[in-house]
Amino acid sequence: MFNRKAFFAIFFSVIVLFSLAKAQDDPNITVNELKGHIYFLAADSLLGRKPGTPQSYLVADYIRSEFKKNGLKLLGEDGFQPFEVVTDVEAGSGNSLTFGDFSGTLSKDFVPLAFSANKSVTAPVVFVGYGFDFDDDSLAWHDYEGVDVSGKWCLILRGDPEQESEKSPYLNYTSLRKKVLVARDHNAAGVLFVSGKKYDSKDELLDLYFDKSTSDAGISVLQIKRSVANSLLKKSGETIASLEKKLIDTKKPHSFSVDEEVSATTEIVKKISRAKNVVALLPGNDPVLKDEYIIVGAHYDHLGMGGPGSGSRRPDTIAVHNGADDNASGVAAVLEIAEKLASERKKMKRSIIAMTFDAEEMGTLGSKYFVNHPLVDLKKVKYMFNLDMVGRLRDEEKQSLTIGGTGTAIGLKDLVAEVAEKDKIGVKMSPEGYGPSDHANFYTHDIPVLFFFTGVHDDYHTPADDADKINYPGEKKVADYAADLIETVANEEKAMTFQEAGPKEQPKGRRRFKVTLGIVPDFAGVESGGLRIDMPVKGRPAALAGLKKGDIIIAMEGKPVKDIYDYMNRLNEFKPGQRISVEVLRDGKKEIFIVQL
Repeated sequence: MFNRKAFFAIFFSVIVLFSLAKAQDDPNITVNELKGHIYFLAADSLLGRKPGTPQSYLVADYIRSEFKKNGLKLLGEDGFQPFEVVTDVEAGSGNSLTFGDFSGTLSKDFVPLAFSANKSVTAPVVFVGYGFDFDDDSLAWHDYEGVDVSGKWCLILRGDPEQESEKSPYLNYTSLRKKVLVARDHNAAGVLFVSGKKYDSKDELLDLYFDKSTSDAGISVLQIKRSVANSLLKKSGETIASLEKKLIDTKKPHSFSVDEEVSATTEIVKKISRAKNVVALLPGNDPVLKDEYIIVGAHYDHLGMGGPGSGSRRPDTIAVHNGADDNASGVAAVLEIAEKLASERKKMKRSIIAMTFDAEEMGTLGSKYFVNHPLVDLKKVKYMFNLDMVGRLRDEEKQSLTIGGTGTAIGLKDLVAEVAEKDKIGVKMSPEGYGPSDHANFYTHDIPVLFFFTGVHDDYHTPADDADKINYPGEKKVADYAADLIETVANEEKAMTFQEAGPKEQPKGRRRFKVTLGIVPDFAGVESGGLRIDMPVKGRPAALAGLKKGDIIIAMEGKPVKDIYDYMNRLNEFKPGQRISVEVLRDGKKEIFIVQL
């Protein structure tokens, strides 16, 4: 519920910073104005700009005010483009766990997992070890052999038999989602996870947090305490400790039916919040070209107070994640660029759209919403410039500024180099249009993109990303350079022609697979289940097989795909050169394609 008193308390606590940030009126990009914007946006009182919070709304108001002050025309709903996002999950009142004379207490004896389906299940229990079922070259493990789990609960140990080794050969099969996927493939009704003593001597229950996927696992999933599991196993003469030791010592499955029936209800309630993009227009002055657009954007959200599932690199620390570089720096640059270009409006043939996106940290949701619900004709958007983390320029002469997307239009690379030489800034160019920020959603709609980025640092996604660490003269250099590029393409007689550019490999930090379909997936997910293809990469397996942008993958080799997690786990099941069937929804109809990996 909206707390009016809390809102105004926050408002008045930041009003001084707000006023300082607005105090400058120089139409040029200045260090002082950049500093004013960033110190406001990264203030502790804004609590990390988490989408859907009163602090986030204050930021949106501030950005809109700046656009309006500089003469831009507000688009959407008075400058806002609202959309809904899931920001959190919580356990509903209906969660329960009973068997025999035992009745469990939520958060003491058991917890539902965030990706559990909302279901009630009464069924027998089968212990299936670590829940493995794979053949991987010289390594194989089949916990489901010799037991029937159809319509039953699977009792599964967390981790693997070599969990203390960073090079465990089982690592690809230990994620909770992977284990649930395997159980679901064997028609299990639900999964009961338990921690062995070697895995977690304290036997702590998992925190319930939103993992950024709106789809559930399709079956009920709970974690239970060891004492609860031992009560379940009492008639077998086994304990979780004895079973864990046996599996670790023998490296062989030991599965059996448990003489007990469990009744459980899982209820996960999603918290829906209202996020908003901020969008404004600087009209061009050419009678024809003014109907073409160049977008300059940056995301304004960050990680809030951090914590598990937030994306923080210190998930155990609950503290304000100020996000000065990520991405108050990009927003400040957009505000200053918009102000500068507005003062030079008579020079602009094409129209400029300045916008800041919400919920980028949750999977580029704001920019995805815009391209799916554009406020202008998307076919008339000729370029998208994205500024994300542009506040830590290390050496302006030695290519510490990276420009991504230089291969997304014919001649774009040459223009980037030409303007960089004129502005005396060293740039490192990357041709790929796909990347982990908002420009990717425009690239998948055949729009040339440029992504400005000064690099990752130790403070990235931690509470230490503060305003006093920004290289303000360096950021001014980047913003001036971006403004010069925008002005150049805004006045060219003919816009450059789009061309596909990558991706050539999995982005750094993501899991590498033995095989790939060669697609850019929609990481935001599909509410009804499945994985939408944002772009099949030209010349790669999916494109060669005839899969298209917008297809929703719902099965691979006859096994269902409900989300990005299912998709990644399915990829691990296949081998190079294998021919697989991929079932998709295309325009609401099911179609099957044969893909050569």
